[in-house]
Amino acid sequence: MTSSSTSNNNHTVSSSIMTIFGTSSLPKTLLLSALSFVLSAAAAVAFQRVTSPSRSGSNSSSRCVNASSNSPTVTIIDGTATAAAIKTELQHEIELLQREYNTVPGLAVILVGQRVDSATYVRMKKKTANEIGIHSVDVDLPEDVSEERVISEIEILNNDPSVHGILVQLPLPSHMDEATVLSKIKYEKDADGFDPLNIGNLWLRGGDPPLAIPCTPAGCLELLQRYDIDISGKDCVVLGRSNIVGMPVAALLQSCNGTVTVCHSRTENIPEIVKRADIVIAAIGKPEFVRGDWLKPGCVVIDVGINDKPDPTKKRGYRLVGDVNYEEAVSKASAITPVPGGVGPMTIAMLMKNTVNLCRHSLGLPRMPLRTRNNSDYINTTTTAAS
Repeated sequence: MTSSSTSNNNHTVSSSIMTIFGTSSLPKTLLLSALSFVLSAAAAVAFQRVTSPSRSGSNSSSRCVNASSNSPTVTIIDGTATAAAIKTELQHEIELLQREYNTVPGLAVILVGQRVDSATYVRMKKKTANEIGIHSVDVDLPEDVSEERVISEIEILNNDPSVHGILVQLPLPSHMDEATVLSKIKYEKDADGFDPLNIGNLWLRGGDPPLAIPCTPAGCLELLQRYDIDISGKDCVVLGRSNIVGMPVAALLQSCNGTVTVCHSRTENIPEIVKRADIVIAAIGKPEFVRGDWLKPGCVVIDVGINDKPDPTKKRGYRLVGDVNYEEAVSKASAITPVPGGVGPMTIAMLMKNTVNLCRHSLGLPRMPLRTRNNSDYINTTTTAAS
């Protein structure tokens, strides 16, 4: 396997960081919040296409555009509608747990300090949890709180049977060691899926499946599965080797029998590698890095990046773009995620799904499938993993 990395840029962030960990730009935060949680009339129509029983397969949730007179029709992968469908499914599952087991899934979020962006993301998560019936626990601590106090709060939540998932909102203040703090979250309550045991089980062939999967990679896979895009035997190129997106999504693609290459900042001839890919997942943190002439005709493009690009025609002076040049790629791809409205809305939906699965695990129940098609030969998503 070749490897990959996420390039840091002061004005660019991946969608997973935008949704889970936050940035320092309030306008982008408010924009993403609106895009993810205030469904427009168009999104509502798309949602009907996802959930309508009269349709099936990938076409049920896609809107197609004619990219050019000489190109085939391309499927636009609608993350907003798909996330809405997932939240509806979770709501039904939560109602069942409450009715049959007298249990409500609980998600605790620890927020240290009053960063405006972090506080906004916490509100987004709480809003979604409340909408679908997840019990939300907020632990708000001052900026100058000691690391020991944060760890003490985690230990309290670890021992609270009404809390099934714990998340520490990042970044933490500079006087704390994030790795140390995160390591104190009990494996069975790791809502982000970043515990080393979860990551290790994600990569291993055989054995126990992970209790939770990192949210943005899980969202990428859900989109591929729900649009009936086959992964088995396909050449998959992942741009970016971050622990948040690149490496976990590579593991997921391998679990579905994809042949995976991960590219990073030291990889040579990236355009040539991308040209052979049937599936491209871009999470490199560079605006419009992937050009249309890099792409194999008919490939599938999943664009994880969310970057701001200067645009004097916009009130804020910028517009959001992905890591792929969309205008060029749409004429080459058979299916592609837009930015915004593609991968971004999926991240919080998958956080909620992780929380529900952790709740089911605590009851000794099999978890909801971590993907919608059974083309994995080693992540057994139906195994009861109660300890």
